[in-house]
Amino acid sequence: QDGPQRKKRKSEVGEVDKQLDILAIGTAVGSILLYSTVKGELQSKLDGGHDSRVNCVRWHQDNCCLYSCSDDKHIVEWNTQTCKVKCKWKGDNSSVTCLCISPDGKMLLSAGRTIKLWDLETKEVYRHFTGHATSVSSLMFTTVKPTNESKPFDGITGLYFLSGAIHDRLLSVWYIRSDRKEKNAVMSFTVTDEPTFVDLTVSEVKEEPVKLAVVCRDGQLHLFEHILNGYCKKPLTSNCTIQIATPGNDGDSTPKPVPILAAAFCTDKQSLLLVYGNTLQPIIEKVSLNTSEPHICLVRDIQKVLSLKTDAAVTKVKTPVVNSDAKVLVPGIPGHSTAVKTPALGKEKKKNKRKPGETEESIEERLGALDIDVSKVKTPGGLPQTDSFAVLLVQGLESNDAEILNKVLNTRKENIVKNTVARMPIHAVIPLLHELTKRLQGNPYSASLMVRWLKSVFTLHASYLSTLPDLIPQLGMLYQLMESRVKTLQKLSRLHGRLFILVTQVAASQTVQEVPDVNQTAKLVYEDDSSEEEGSDDEMIADKDSDENWDEDEEKEEQSDEQDMTVEKEINGDSDLEPENESEEE
Repeated sequence: QDGPQRKKRKSEVGEVDKQLDILAIGTAVGSILLYSTVKGELQSKLDGGHDSRVNCVRWHQDNCCLYSCSDDKHIVEWNTQTCKVKCKWKGDNSSVTCLCISPDGKMLLSAGRTIKLWDLETKEVYRHFTGHATSVSSLMFTTVKPTNESKPFDGITGLYFLSGAIHDRLLSVWYIRSDRKEKNAVMSFTVTDEPTFVDLTVSEVKEEPVKLAVVCRDGQLHLFEHILNGYCKKPLTSNCTIQIATPGNDGDSTPKPVPILAAAFCTDKQSLLLVYGNTLQPIIEKVSLNTSEPHICLVRDIQKVLSLKTDAAVTKVKTPVVNSDAKVLVPGIPGHSTAVKTPALGKEKKKNKRKPGETEESIEERLGALDIDVSKVKTPGGLPQTDSFAVLLVQGLESNDAEILNKVLNTRKENIVKNTVARMPIHAVIPLLHELTKRLQGNPYSASLMVRWLKSVFTLHASYLSTLPDLIPQLGMLYQLMESRVKTLQKLSRLHGRLFILVTQVAASQTVQEVPDVNQTAKLVYEDDSSEEEGSDDEMIADKDSDENWDEDEEKEEQSDEQDMTVEKEINGDSDLEPENESEEE
C-alpha cells in the first residue's frame, strides 16, 4: 500500500482510540446518553430516535455507528459524531428487545420473540427464525467461520448464533443456511433457572469447541463446552456447575449461598472472571478452571472482604473534647430525658408564663376547649378497633405468645369472633388454622371453643383458601382430626341413647317407691236388716203393677250407682260430707 493510504489508516486508528472510551447508555424515556469514561462526564445525548424505552444498544465495528432498539418496535442507526439518526425502520410487530451485529459487520440480528437477520445495506430481512415464546434477552454469534470450508464464505452463511429469553431455561443455538427452509433451532443448552448473564468464547477454527458461561437467576454458574457440528436433538447439560458459599463459622454454623452476578472468560479462554456478592459492592475474582468435577463450590468469606477499615478512613468530622463530668443524652433511647434548663436571670421572660396564684389548666379542659367530641368518633360498621382482638391475634400468632392467644381464642361471644376473623389480614389465616388445629387436640372444653373460630374462618375466608394450591396438605391434620371424631359419633350416640333409657327407668322406679301406701279399709260400712227388707219387698211386689216395678228397678240402679261413687270417694279420701249426712241422703 502507498503512503497516503497508510497515513489515512493511522488517523483512523487515532479516531478509534478516541472513541473506545465512550459508553452508550439507553434510557427509559427513549434517549441515549454517550458517557466518556476517561473524562468522567456526559459527552453527548442522542434524541429523536425512539418514543419509548430503549432495550438494547450495540456499537458497530465502525465506531461512529451505533444501533439501538426500543419498545416502540423500531430499530435506529445513529451517527454518533453528528448525534443524528442515520436510518430508522420497523423491526417487529411488538417491542424489539435485543440486537447483535455479525462478525463482518454487514448483517444485524434483532429479536422480540421471533428472530430476524437484517441486511444492513438494504435494511431488508435476510432470514427468519422462530425464536422463543417470551422476549429474547441475549443474542450473540458463536462462530466466526463456517464449519464447512468447501463452499465459498459470504460472511454470514454457515455461522451459528445463540439466543436466550426471559423465563426460559433453554438457550437455543441457530444455524444460518443458504436456503430459507429450516427456521428452528439446531441445538439447545439447559440450565437450572432463567439466564441473566451469558458469555462465550468464539470458535475461530473448525474443531475448536465453543465454551459457554451462563449465570442464572438462582445465583449458579453453568459452564458448557461443545463443538458445533450440526443438529442435536436432546438439550445439552452443563459440564460444570459453580456455586459460592460462606464458610459458616463465627457464630453462624450454616453456610449461606452467595449469588454469582456475572462471569466472563479471560483472553486465555481457560480462566474466568467471577462477579459475586451484592450489586452495590460486587467482588471480582479471577478463577482458573483446571478441574473436571461436575460441581464446584467455592468458599468465600464476604464479610471479611467487604469490611471497611475505619481506622484508615479519612474523615472531616471533628469530635468535640467532652469533659468527664458532662453527661451526653442521646435522643431516641428510652429512659433518657433531657434535664430542663432554668432560664438565666438576664434573659427575657416568656410571654405565656402563668401569673402567680393561677392554676394550670388540665389536659381535659384543654381538649374541651378544642370542642372534640370523643364519643362521636366511632369505627364504621361496629368493627373492632385497631388496638383490639384482630391486632392482638396477629401479634400472638407472629410471636407465638400463648398468653395473648389464650386471651383472644377463649372468648365465647359469636359477634367478637366473627369481627376479629373478618378484620385479620389474609396472611394470618393459615397460621391461625394451624393454631386452632393444635388446640383442637387438647381437652374437649377448648375444642368446643375452637370450633367457633374454625366456622368463622371457613365462612369468611373460603374464597382465599380455595386459591391456595397446597391447601390439602396444609389442612391434612385437621381433616384427620375431624374424621377420627366423626367415626366415634355413631357409637357415642348409641351409648347416649342406652344410658338415657337406663337413667329414666331408674328415676321412674325411685318415684314409685316414694309414693305412700293407700289405706284400703272402708271408712263407712252400712248394714240393713234383712228380714224387714224381705217382708216389705214381698208386699211391694204383690201390690204394685208392672210399671211400678219398672220404676223401682230404675231407682235401685241409681241408688247402687250413687253408693259406689260414695264408696270410691271415701277410699280416695275426697269425701267432704259428714257420716250422718251421708246416711240421711242414702
